[in-house]
Amino acid sequence: MRSGFPPVPSSLPEGDSAPADGRLPPGVVDGAPERSLGLYVHIPFCAVRCGYCDFNTYTADELDGVSRDSYPGSALLELDLAATVLSEAGLPPRKLSSVFFGGGTPTLLGPEPLLRVLERATDLWGLTPGAEVTIEANPDSVDKDDLAALAQGGVTRVSVGVQSVVPSVLRTLDRTHTPERVPLTVAAVKDAGLDVSVDLIFGSPGETLEQWDATVQAAIELDPDHISAYSLIVEPGTALARRIQRGELPVPDDDLQAEMYVLADEALSRAGYRWYEISNWARSPERESVHNRSYWSNEDWWGIGPGAHSHVGGVRWWNVKHPSAYAKHLAEGVSPAHAREVLLAADQALERVLLGVRLREGIPKEWIDPAKGPAIAEFIARGLVDGRHALAGRLVLTRAGRLVADHLVRELT
Repeated sequence: MRSGFPPVPSSLPEGDSAPADGRLPPGVVDGAPERSLGLYVHIPFCAVRCGYCDFNTYTADELDGVSRDSYPGSALLELDLAATVLSEAGLPPRKLSSVFFGGGTPTLLGPEPLLRVLERATDLWGLTPGAEVTIEANPDSVDKDDLAALAQGGVTRVSVGVQSVVPSVLRTLDRTHTPERVPLTVAAVKDAGLDVSVDLIFGSPGETLEQWDATVQAAIELDPDHISAYSLIVEPGTALARRIQRGELPVPDDDLQAEMYVLADEALSRAGYRWYEISNWARSPERESVHNRSYWSNEDWWGIGPGAHSHVGGVRWWNVKHPSAYAKHLAEGVSPAHAREVLLAADQALERVLLGVRLREGIPKEWIDPAKGPAIAEFIARGLVDGRHALAGRLVLTRAGRLVADHLVRELT
Protein backbone atom coordinates (compact mmCIF):
# COMPACT_ATOMS: atom_id res chain seq x y z
CA MET A 1 0.00 0.00 0.00
CA ARG A 2 1.14 3.52 -0.66
CA SER A 3 -0.75 6.17 1.26
CA GLY A 4 1.66 6.55 4.12
CA PHE A 5 4.18 8.39 1.99
CA PRO A 6 7.11 7.98 2.08
CA PRO A 7 6.80 4.20 1.97
CA VAL A 8 9.39 1.82 3.34
CA PRO A 9 11.30 0.50 0.29
CA SER A 10 12.92 -2.91 0.27
CA SER A 11 16.39 -1.46 -0.40
CA LEU A 12 18.07 1.17 1.76
CA PRO A 13 20.10 4.18 0.57
CA GLU A 14 23.71 4.77 1.53
CA GLY A 15 24.56 7.31 4.20
CA ASP A 16 26.84 8.18 7.09
CA SER A 17 27.14 5.94 10.12
CA ALA A 18 24.37 6.42 12.67
CA PRO A 19 25.32 6.64 16.37
CA ALA A 20 24.61 3.48 18.35
CA ASP A 21 22.63 5.49 20.90
CA GLY A 22 20.66 7.33 18.20
CA ARG A 23 21.71 10.78 19.42
CA LEU A 24 20.96 13.75 17.19
CA PRO A 25 23.23 16.72 16.42
CA PRO A 26 22.57 20.05 18.20
CA GLY A 27 21.23 21.77 15.08
CA VAL A 28 17.93 19.86 15.17
CA VAL A 29 16.57 22.25 17.80
CA ASP A 30 16.67 25.22 15.41
CA GLY A 31 13.11 26.14 14.48
CA ALA A 32 11.68 23.11 16.27
CA PRO A 33 8.80 24.96 17.98
CA GLU A 34 7.41 25.81 14.53
CA ARG A 35 7.56 22.22 13.30
CA SER A 36 4.96 19.56 14.01
CA LEU A 37 5.87 16.05 15.18
CA GLY A 38 4.38 12.92 13.62
CA LEU A 39 4.86 9.20 14.10
CA TYR A 40 4.96 6.50 11.44
CA VAL A 41 4.71 2.86 12.56
CA HIS A 42 5.71 0.28 9.97
CA ILE A 43 4.04 -3.13 10.20
CA PRO A 44 6.13 -5.41 7.93
CA PHE A 45 3.64 -8.26 7.51
CA CYS A 46 1.39 -9.21 4.60
CA ALA A 47 -0.81 -12.24 4.02
CA VAL A 48 0.41 -12.34 0.39
CA ARG A 49 3.18 -10.28 -1.18
CA CYS A 50 1.76 -8.40 -4.16
CA GLY A 51 3.79 -8.75 -7.35
CA TYR A 52 4.28 -4.99 -7.81
CA CYS A 53 5.31 -4.32 -4.21
CA ASP A 54 8.85 -3.12 -3.46
CA PHE A 55 8.15 -2.27 0.18
CA ASN A 56 9.93 -3.86 3.11
CA THR A 57 7.26 -6.47 3.85
CA TYR A 58 7.21 -10.20 4.54
CA THR A 59 4.78 -13.08 4.65
CA ALA A 60 4.69 -15.33 7.71
CA ASP A 61 6.92 -18.05 6.21
CA GLU A 62 9.68 -15.62 5.20
CA LEU A 63 10.85 -14.77 8.72
CA ASP A 64 12.78 -16.61 11.43
CA GLY A 65 12.81 -15.33 14.99
CA VAL A 66 10.22 -12.60 14.44
CA SER A 67 6.46 -13.05 14.45
CA ARG A 68 3.33 -10.96 14.48
CA ASP A 69 3.11 -11.66 18.21
CA SER A 70 6.68 -10.63 19.05
CA TYR A 71 7.01 -7.62 16.73
CA PRO A 72 4.91 -5.11 18.76
CA GLY A 73 7.32 -5.51 21.68
CA SER A 74 10.20 -4.31 19.50
CA ALA A 75 8.13 -1.35 18.30
CA LEU A 76 7.46 -0.39 21.93
CA LEU A 77 11.20 -0.45 22.64
CA GLU A 78 11.86 1.92 19.74
CA LEU A 79 9.13 4.26 20.97
CA ASP A 80 10.93 4.51 24.31
CA LEU A 81 14.23 5.09 22.50
CA ALA A 82 12.65 7.83 20.38
CA ALA A 83 11.33 9.68 23.42
CA THR A 84 14.78 9.54 25.05
CA VAL A 85 16.65 10.69 21.93
CA LEU A 86 14.29 13.60 21.26
CA SER A 87 14.45 14.74 24.87
CA GLU A 88 18.24 14.48 25.14
CA ALA A 89 18.60 16.46 21.91
CA GLY A 90 17.01 19.41 23.71
CA LEU A 91 13.94 19.46 21.51
CA PRO A 92 10.91 21.13 23.11
CA PRO A 93 8.04 18.89 24.23
CA ARG A 94 5.62 18.47 21.32
CA LYS A 95 2.45 16.45 21.11
CA LEU A 96 1.91 14.22 18.10
CA SER A 97 -0.18 15.80 15.36
CA SER A 98 -0.50 12.49 13.52
CA VAL A 99 0.15 8.79 13.87
CA PHE A 100 0.17 6.53 10.81
CA PHE A 101 0.25 2.73 10.92
CA GLY A 102 1.41 1.56 7.49
CA GLY A 103 2.95 -1.48 5.94
CA GLY A 104 2.50 -4.15 4.97
CA THR A 105 -0.97 -4.75 6.34
CA PRO A 106 -1.22 -3.39 9.90
CA THR A 107 -4.64 -4.90 10.54
CA LEU A 108 -3.17 -8.41 10.27
CA LEU A 109 -1.95 -7.89 13.84
CA GLY A 110 -5.48 -7.29 15.13
CA PRO A 111 -6.61 -4.24 17.13
CA GLU A 112 -5.00 -4.99 20.50
CA PRO A 113 -1.28 -4.82 19.51
CA LEU A 114 -1.86 -1.71 17.39
CA LEU A 115 -3.70 0.05 20.18
CA ARG A 116 -0.96 -0.94 22.64
CA VAL A 117 1.56 0.89 20.45
CA LEU A 118 -0.77 3.89 20.12
CA GLU A 119 -1.29 4.01 23.87
CA ARG A 120 2.46 4.01 24.54
CA ALA A 121 2.99 6.79 22.00
CA THR A 122 0.22 8.80 23.62
CA ASP A 123 1.73 8.28 27.06
CA LEU A 124 5.14 9.45 25.82
CA TRP A 125 4.13 12.51 23.80
CA GLY A 126 0.39 13.07 23.98
CA LEU A 127 -1.80 13.91 21.01
CA THR A 128 -2.76 17.36 19.80
CA PRO A 129 -6.50 18.16 19.89
CA GLY A 130 -8.09 16.45 16.89
CA ALA A 131 -4.90 14.54 16.06
CA GLU A 132 -5.16 12.25 13.04
CA VAL A 133 -4.55 8.54 13.74
CA THR A 134 -4.61 6.45 10.55
CA ILE A 135 -4.40 2.71 9.97
CA GLU A 136 -4.00 1.12 6.55
CA ALA A 137 -6.22 -1.85 5.77
CA ASN A 138 -7.02 -4.08 2.85
CA PRO A 139 -10.69 -4.77 2.10
CA ASP A 140 -10.26 -8.38 3.26
CA SER A 141 -8.03 -7.73 6.29
CA VAL A 142 -10.49 -6.05 8.65
CA ASP A 143 -14.06 -6.53 9.87
CA LYS A 144 -16.64 -4.46 11.72
CA ASP A 145 -15.59 -5.72 15.16
CA ASP A 146 -11.96 -4.77 14.46
CA LEU A 147 -13.04 -1.33 13.28
CA ALA A 148 -15.21 -0.74 16.33
CA ALA A 149 -12.30 -1.66 18.61
CA LEU A 150 -9.89 0.59 16.70
CA ALA A 151 -12.29 3.52 16.85
CA GLN A 152 -12.81 3.06 20.57
CA GLY A 153 -9.03 2.91 21.06
CA GLY A 154 -8.37 6.26 19.43
CA VAL A 155 -7.98 5.58 15.71
CA THR A 156 -9.68 8.29 13.64
CA ARG A 157 -9.07 7.28 10.03
CA VAL A 158 -8.71 4.15 7.88
CA SER A 159 -6.94 4.09 4.52
CA VAL A 160 -8.40 1.26 2.45
CA GLY A 161 -6.18 -0.30 -0.24
CA VAL A 162 -8.70 -0.69 -3.06
CA GLN A 163 -6.27 -0.18 -5.99
CA SER A 164 -8.86 -1.27 -8.61
CA VAL A 165 -12.39 -2.64 -8.95
CA VAL A 166 -11.58 -4.55 -12.14
CA PRO A 167 -10.96 -8.29 -11.50
CA SER A 168 -8.32 -8.65 -14.23
CA VAL A 169 -6.35 -5.68 -12.88
CA LEU A 170 -6.55 -7.02 -9.33
CA ARG A 171 -5.17 -10.33 -10.60
CA THR A 172 -2.30 -8.57 -12.36
CA LEU A 173 -1.46 -6.80 -9.09
CA ASP A 174 -1.84 -10.03 -7.07
CA ARG A 175 -4.46 -8.43 -4.85
CA THR A 176 -6.41 -10.88 -2.71
CA HIS A 177 -9.73 -9.07 -2.33
CA THR A 178 -12.70 -9.05 -4.72
CA PRO A 179 -14.41 -5.90 -6.00
CA GLU A 180 -17.56 -6.92 -4.11
CA ARG A 181 -15.72 -6.69 -0.80
CA VAL A 182 -14.76 -3.03 -1.23
CA PRO A 183 -18.13 -1.28 -0.57
CA LEU A 184 -18.75 -3.56 2.41
CA THR A 185 -15.45 -2.56 4.01
CA VAL A 186 -15.90 1.14 3.32
CA ALA A 187 -19.42 1.00 4.77
CA ALA A 188 -18.08 -0.74 7.89
CA VAL A 189 -15.42 1.98 8.32
CA LYS A 190 -18.09 4.66 8.15
CA ASP A 191 -20.39 2.75 10.53
CA ALA A 192 -17.55 2.73 13.07
CA GLY A 193 -17.47 6.53 12.90
CA LEU A 194 -14.07 6.66 11.21
CA ASP A 195 -12.93 8.84 8.34
CA VAL A 196 -12.18 6.81 5.23
CA SER A 197 -9.55 7.22 2.54
CA VAL A 198 -9.43 5.06 -0.59
CA ASP A 199 -6.13 4.17 -2.27
CA LEU A 200 -6.05 3.57 -6.04
CA ILE A 201 -3.32 2.57 -8.50
CA PHE A 202 -3.46 3.33 -12.22
CA GLY A 203 -1.41 2.20 -15.19
CA SER A 204 -1.16 -1.50 -14.41
CA PRO A 205 0.06 -3.62 -17.36
CA GLY A 206 -2.86 -4.13 -19.72
CA GLU A 207 -5.23 -1.79 -17.87
CA THR A 208 -7.35 0.28 -20.29
CA LEU A 209 -8.58 3.82 -19.91
CA GLU A 210 -12.13 2.48 -19.68
CA GLN A 211 -11.18 0.12 -16.85
CA TRP A 212 -9.50 2.94 -14.96
CA ASP A 213 -12.59 5.10 -15.45
CA ALA A 214 -14.70 2.32 -13.92
CA THR A 215 -12.42 2.26 -10.87
CA VAL A 216 -12.53 6.05 -10.45
CA GLN A 217 -16.32 6.13 -10.74
CA ALA A 218 -16.65 3.27 -8.25
CA ALA A 219 -14.38 5.11 -5.81
CA ILE A 220 -16.49 8.26 -6.11
CA GLU A 221 -19.68 6.26 -5.50
CA LEU A 222 -18.16 5.03 -2.22
CA ASP A 223 -18.21 8.69 -1.09
CA PRO A 224 -14.96 8.55 0.91
CA ASP A 225 -13.48 11.59 2.61
CA HIS A 226 -10.20 11.26 0.74
CA ILE A 227 -8.85 9.54 -2.37
CA SER A 228 -5.23 8.81 -3.31
CA ALA A 229 -4.33 7.76 -6.86
CA TYR A 230 -0.77 6.70 -7.68
CA SER A 231 0.68 5.66 -11.01
CA LEU A 232 2.15 2.18 -10.96
CA ILE A 233 5.93 2.13 -10.83
CA VAL A 234 7.53 -1.14 -11.94
CA GLU A 235 10.31 -1.58 -9.42
CA PRO A 236 13.34 -3.67 -10.43
CA GLY A 237 13.50 -7.05 -8.74
CA THR A 238 9.76 -7.40 -8.16
CA ALA A 239 7.70 -10.31 -9.45
CA LEU A 240 5.85 -7.88 -11.70
CA ALA A 241 9.10 -6.65 -13.24
CA ARG A 242 10.14 -10.23 -13.96
CA ARG A 243 6.81 -10.99 -15.64
CA ILE A 244 7.24 -7.95 -17.87
CA GLN A 245 10.82 -8.94 -18.71
CA ARG A 246 9.60 -12.40 -19.75
CA GLY A 247 6.99 -10.83 -22.01
CA GLU A 248 4.05 -12.14 -20.02
CA LEU A 249 2.75 -8.59 -19.46
CA PRO A 250 3.12 -5.38 -21.48
CA VAL A 251 5.26 -2.48 -20.30
CA PRO A 252 3.07 0.27 -18.75
CA ASP A 253 2.57 3.16 -21.19
CA ASP A 254 3.64 6.59 -19.88
CA ASP A 255 1.28 8.47 -22.20
CA LEU A 256 -1.65 6.30 -21.14
CA GLN A 257 -0.78 6.88 -17.50
CA ALA A 258 -0.87 10.63 -18.15
CA GLU A 259 -4.34 10.26 -19.71
CA MET A 260 -5.43 8.26 -16.68
CA TYR A 261 -4.24 10.97 -14.31
CA VAL A 262 -6.14 13.65 -16.23
CA LEU A 263 -9.26 11.48 -16.28
CA ALA A 264 -9.07 10.99 -12.52
CA ASP A 265 -8.44 14.65 -11.75
CA GLU A 266 -11.33 15.78 -13.93
CA ALA A 267 -13.74 13.19 -12.51
CA LEU A 268 -12.77 13.85 -8.92
CA SER A 269 -13.03 17.62 -9.39
CA ARG A 270 -16.54 17.25 -10.81
CA ALA A 271 -17.48 15.10 -7.82
CA GLY A 272 -16.38 17.76 -5.34
CA TYR A 273 -12.90 16.50 -4.47
CA ARG A 274 -10.06 19.02 -4.45
CA TRP A 275 -6.48 18.08 -5.17
CA TYR A 276 -4.08 19.25 -2.46
CA GLU A 277 -1.03 17.18 -3.47
CA ILE A 278 -0.30 15.70 -6.89
CA SER A 279 -1.63 12.25 -5.98
CA ASN A 280 -4.17 13.18 -3.30
CA TRP A 281 -7.69 14.63 -3.27
CA ALA A 282 -10.00 15.44 -0.36
CA ARG A 283 -13.64 16.44 0.15
CA SER A 284 -12.50 19.51 2.12
CA PRO A 285 -9.32 20.93 3.65
CA GLU A 286 -10.36 19.33 6.94
CA ARG A 287 -10.20 15.90 5.30
CA GLU A 288 -6.71 16.26 3.86
CA SER A 289 -4.22 13.82 5.35
CA VAL A 290 -2.37 15.61 8.13
CA HIS A 291 0.30 12.93 8.13
CA ASN A 292 0.95 13.02 4.39
CA ARG A 293 1.11 16.80 4.48
CA SER A 294 3.79 16.61 7.15
CA TYR A 295 6.04 14.76 4.69
CA TRP A 296 5.50 17.27 1.88
CA SER A 297 6.02 20.19 4.29
CA ASN A 298 9.26 18.81 5.76
CA GLU A 299 7.93 18.61 9.30
CA ASP A 300 9.45 16.25 11.88
CA TRP A 301 8.48 12.59 12.10
CA TRP A 302 9.92 9.46 13.66
CA GLY A 303 9.57 6.20 11.74
CA ILE A 304 9.19 3.09 13.88
CA GLY A 305 10.03 -0.33 12.44
CA PRO A 306 12.48 -2.17 10.15
CA GLY A 307 13.53 -0.01 7.21
CA ALA A 308 11.46 2.94 8.46
CA HIS A 309 12.71 6.44 7.64
CA SER A 310 12.71 9.41 10.00
CA HIS A 311 13.31 13.15 9.69
CA VAL A 312 14.00 15.62 12.49
CA GLY A 313 15.37 19.10 11.92
CA GLY A 314 17.20 18.38 8.69
CA VAL A 315 18.55 15.00 9.81
CA ARG A 316 17.28 11.91 8.01
CA TRP A 317 17.94 8.33 9.05
CA TRP A 318 16.66 4.88 8.23
CA ASN A 319 16.50 1.69 10.23
CA VAL A 320 18.05 -1.66 9.45
CA LYS A 321 15.95 -3.52 6.92
CA HIS A 322 15.35 -6.99 8.31
CA PRO A 323 12.88 -7.46 11.19
CA SER A 324 15.22 -9.90 12.95
CA ALA A 325 18.13 -7.43 12.91
CA TYR A 326 15.76 -4.68 13.99
CA ALA A 327 14.53 -6.71 16.97
CA LYS A 328 18.08 -7.73 17.93
CA HIS A 329 19.33 -4.12 18.00
CA LEU A 330 16.54 -2.99 20.28
CA ALA A 331 16.78 -6.00 22.57
CA GLU A 332 20.46 -5.12 23.08
CA GLY A 333 19.65 -1.47 23.81
CA VAL A 334 21.14 -0.24 20.53
CA SER A 335 19.50 2.11 18.06
CA PRO A 336 18.16 0.25 15.01
CA ALA A 337 19.29 3.11 12.73
CA HIS A 338 21.31 1.77 9.79
CA ALA A 339 22.60 5.09 8.44
CA ARG A 340 21.74 8.78 8.26
CA GLU A 341 22.43 12.03 6.48
CA VAL A 342 22.63 15.54 7.88
CA LEU A 343 21.28 17.87 5.23
CA LEU A 344 23.22 21.04 4.49
CA ALA A 345 21.34 24.32 4.15
CA ALA A 346 21.49 24.05 0.34
CA ASP A 347 20.09 20.51 0.48
CA GLN A 348 17.24 21.61 2.71
CA ALA A 349 16.43 24.49 0.36
CA LEU A 350 16.35 22.07 -2.58
CA GLU A 351 14.03 19.72 -0.71
CA ARG A 352 11.66 22.57 0.14
CA VAL A 353 11.23 23.17 -3.58
CA LEU A 354 11.10 19.50 -4.54
CA LEU A 355 8.39 18.71 -2.00
CA GLY A 356 6.52 22.00 -1.78
CA VAL A 357 5.89 22.30 -5.51
CA ARG A 358 3.72 19.18 -5.31
CA LEU A 359 1.20 20.96 -3.08
CA ARG A 360 -1.85 22.89 -4.22
CA GLU A 361 -0.56 26.15 -2.70
CA GLY A 362 2.80 25.75 -4.45
CA ILE A 363 5.88 27.60 -3.24
CA PRO A 364 6.97 31.26 -2.88
CA LYS A 365 8.85 32.52 -5.93
CA GLU A 366 11.67 33.72 -3.69
CA TRP A 367 12.62 30.09 -3.09
CA ILE A 368 13.80 30.00 -6.71
CA ASP A 369 17.05 31.57 -7.95
CA PRO A 370 16.16 34.85 -9.75
CA ALA A 371 18.30 33.63 -12.65
CA LYS A 372 15.57 31.05 -13.33
CA GLY A 373 13.11 33.83 -14.26
CA PRO A 374 13.22 33.00 -18.00
CA ALA A 375 12.47 29.33 -17.25
CA ILE A 376 9.47 30.32 -15.14
CA ALA A 377 8.22 32.57 -17.92
CA GLU A 378 8.54 29.69 -20.38
CA PHE A 379 6.58 27.34 -18.08
CA ILE A 380 3.82 29.92 -17.76
CA ALA A 381 3.67 30.30 -21.54
CA ARG A 382 3.46 26.51 -21.93
CA GLY A 383 0.63 26.31 -19.42
CA LEU A 384 2.63 24.36 -16.86
CA VAL A 385 2.70 27.06 -14.16
CA ASP A 386 -0.31 29.19 -13.23
CA GLY A 387 0.35 32.76 -14.43
CA ARG A 388 -2.12 34.41 -12.06
CA HIS A 389 -0.51 32.88 -9.00
CA ALA A 390 2.96 33.69 -10.36
CA LEU A 391 2.01 37.37 -10.53
CA ALA A 392 0.99 37.11 -6.88
CA GLY A 393 4.40 35.67 -5.99
CA ARG A 394 3.77 31.92 -5.88
CA LEU A 395 4.64 29.07 -8.21
CA VAL A 396 1.61 26.80 -8.53
CA LEU A 397 1.47 23.94 -11.01
CA THR A 398 -1.39 23.58 -13.45
CA ARG A 399 -2.81 20.14 -14.21
CA ALA A 400 -0.40 19.88 -17.16
CA GLY A 401 2.43 20.95 -14.89
CA ARG A 402 1.62 18.25 -12.37
CA LEU A 403 2.22 15.65 -15.07
CA VAL A 404 5.84 16.80 -15.45
CA ALA A 405 6.53 18.05 -11.93
CA ASP A 406 9.87 16.27 -11.58
CA HIS A 407 11.10 17.79 -14.86
CA LEU A 408 10.08 21.28 -13.76
CA VAL A 409 11.90 20.92 -10.45
CA ARG A 410 15.09 19.85 -12.23
CA GLU A 411 14.87 22.92 -14.45
CA LEU A 412 14.25 25.28 -11.53
CA THR A 413 16.94 24.07 -9.13
